[in-house]
Amino acid sequence: HTLRQARHFPLTLAFLGAYWVFTDGISTVSQVSAQYGSLELKLPQTSLIITLLIVQFIAYAGGMLHGLVARHIGAKKTILISLCVWLLVLVAAYFVQAGQDLQFYGLAVGIGLVLGGTNALSRSLFSQMVPAGREAEYFSLYEVGERSTSWLGPLVFAGVGQATGSFRLAIVSLVVFFAAGLVLVSLVPVRRAIEAVGNRAPERL
Repeated sequence: HTLRQARHFPLTLAFLGAYWVFTDGISTVSQVSAQYGSLELKLPQTSLIITLLIVQFIAYAGGMLHGLVARHIGAKKTILISLCVWLLVLVAAYFVQAGQDLQFYGLAVGIGLVLGGTNALSRSLFSQMVPAGREAEYFSLYEVGERSTSWLGPLVFAGVGQATGSFRLAIVSLVVFFAAGLVLVSLVPVRRAIEAVGNRAPERL
């Protein structure tokens, strides 16, 4: 029923589709980063635990930073910047040298800065593209779609790793999700999407 009704708001669905693409990349990076550090970079378990803690602590600050930036330049522009940072982090991951803890910690800082903020800000922006009083329906669709596509990223990572024998190429192959998400989000006229469902668009988007 929600899908049938949502067809009347194609711009909302367009943003939702873009979200499904890049959030799959985000979840995959979160899942395979420890594996990358252990098997490709030969880092000890202690370093991986420290990396996890860095990501968790920085993620809080990153979420706050996303909110501050969004208030000044708008949510859509902030999401686009965040996706660019994700692209840079993945490219940097390719060049991290084996056994270099500090380089891996630097990646952890980069991931932490955008990990929570990208999804949180995307959910906030999506909520403005939902008809008033229908939030539960649309966010259920949001969650179902996210779970339905969650296998794509791990499949790409595993497939590239298996085909090339290189975790470096496997990790950098995930840029396709962020690059595609960047293009798709940039093409969505967010202001029109918000106004189409009867909501008032904020001054900055």
